[in-house]
Amino acid sequence: MAKAQTTNWGVICGAQLTRIRNRHPLVHHITNLVVMNDTANATLALGATPVMAHAQAEVAEMVGLASALVLNPGTLTPNWITAMAIAGRRANKLGVPIVYDPVGVGATKLRTTTGRQFLKTLRLAVIRGNSGEIGALAGVGGVVRGVDSVEAVKNPISVAKNLAQRYATVVAITGRRDIVSDGRRVLGIDNGHALLQTITGSGCMATTAIAVFCTVEADHLVATAAALACYGLAAERAAHLAKGPGSFRGALIDALFQLTPSQTKSGVRIVEL
Repeated sequence: MAKAQTTNWGVICGAQLTRIRNRHPLVHHITNLVVMNDTANATLALGATPVMAHAQAEVAEMVGLASALVLNPGTLTPNWITAMAIAGRRANKLGVPIVYDPVGVGATKLRTTTGRQFLKTLRLAVIRGNSGEIGALAGVGGVVRGVDSVEAVKNPISVAKNLAQRYATVVAITGRRDIVSDGRRVLGIDNGHALLQTITGSGCMATTAIAVFCTVEADHLVATAAALACYGLAAERAAHLAKGPGSFRGALIDALFQLTPSQTKSGVRIVEL
């Protein structure tokens, strides 16, 4: 049962959005080849600055210039695993928040082993994935085919809360209702639209949005909830203009760019669970 609403989430989301657009923070992505263009455009639309740097020789230096680091191993190679580890260690040393997207964890041994290695060796600020990926990462079920969840965990609140407690992180399981926990608090986010499931990279863009919001909010649970609510609200607004997946993709970037604090004040739907 949801708790009585005590927080003005719409105002909080709008305030974070304003800080992003005033500061234009740099977000360093080590991300997959499929979504690189979309995540860069989503970052720009929200008001931040993207950089895609993957070479082992420069990732540590680039992290030093950034306000957040995204690790997204969707097109995983051994060289990228090493680059992510180098960048992650540097981010931890500098206090730069890492947002990890365990794309396809549970689908192959390489992805699962890599994901669990990152859990053990890096301090991750936020982990965002679908139910199958998070379940496989936590070792509590969930089935992934390719990069899609085909079997969800039975109790996403419990899974998110327990994984967050074990690794001192924030866990976001995205789906019809997004579940976010820091191991103590649990939030549900009800913004979003079914058309997000029809385009490649919608989850990766959600991860990018979280990283952007983490640059201006030290409470990573609050940042994650705000990011997902704003992203979902933009998807709802984009869906009104779209004729299908192709036009929805462009409308989503436009809606992120056009999103205002007044829209978030009346439109975000975050509940305390």
